[in-house]
Amino acid sequence: MSGQRMPSATGRRSVKNGIVHIVLALLAVIWLFPIVWVVLTSFREEKGSYVSNFFPKAYTLENYKRLFIDTTVLNFPRMFMNTLIIAVCSCILATFYVLAVSYCLSRLRFKMRKPYMNMAMVLGLFPGFMSMIAVYFILKAMGLTEGGWIRLALILVYSGGAGLSFQIAKGFFDTLPMAIDEAALLDGCTRWQIFSRITLPLSKPIIIYTILTSFMAPWLDFIFAKVICRANSDQYTIAIGLWKMVEKEYIDSWYTSFAAGAVLISIPIAILFLCMQKFYVEGVSGAVKG
Repeated sequence: MSGQRMPSATGRRSVKNGIVHIVLALLAVIWLFPIVWVVLTSFREEKGSYVSNFFPKAYTLENYKRLFIDTTVLNFPRMFMNTLIIAVCSCILATFYVLAVSYCLSRLRFKMRKPYMNMAMVLGLFPGFMSMIAVYFILKAMGLTEGGWIRLALILVYSGGAGLSFQIAKGFFDTLPMAIDEAALLDGCTRWQIFSRITLPLSKPIIIYTILTSFMAPWLDFIFAKVICRANSDQYTIAIGLWKMVEKEYIDSWYTSFAAGAVLISIPIAILFLCMQKFYVEGVSGAVKG
């Protein structure tokens, strides 16, 4: 009897696995469809946004060339550099803030520690753009909403509240043995020495994870950048530039270049994820264990 039951059980398992794989394949096609469409559109030779065919009738690289050559209306190279400078500086500051706050909350015991964590959890429930009007007027009062100061304003906006996103990094630090810190204190190390020379070298996965998340926010953000930049076109970021390309006065001539720009801005993030995927997964899994 057992010999007869085994094939049926194996058959049912195979059917379930087959259904699961079919569903996953369909979801993968649905997820990849917009990406494939954007990539194909970026190589489309015919202009205009209203086309009925999925595959281009002819392919060209002119859409990519135009982004860097035609700067009369939209200066893509300048926007790319603006975004890169803001993203790199914000990433450095935000990564330091997150790791420092996470270490303090994980390793130190002080008054108002738990109330602070509870407050941060509550504030995290509200989207950041709810405060953008207040933030804008504060920056305006400081004279940071005009000219070259806009870059500094955006860096402050993206990195200023980073310390509230300490939960995942704190979870990772909680997995590190407290005995390491105690032994270092007995040897005469300061807290800063323990943090910089012992804890950080042991925390490569969570550092990579924090760098990735801190870089993505300013690289892709549109709302805060649009509010603070306003009409200062020389300070536009890539997100604002892509949005301008699909406005009614530009969409007919810039639509395919918009797709090319969307492909270009995705390349740095894709490379970062592919190169650091291992550490990204380790950072998240370590935080879950903590």
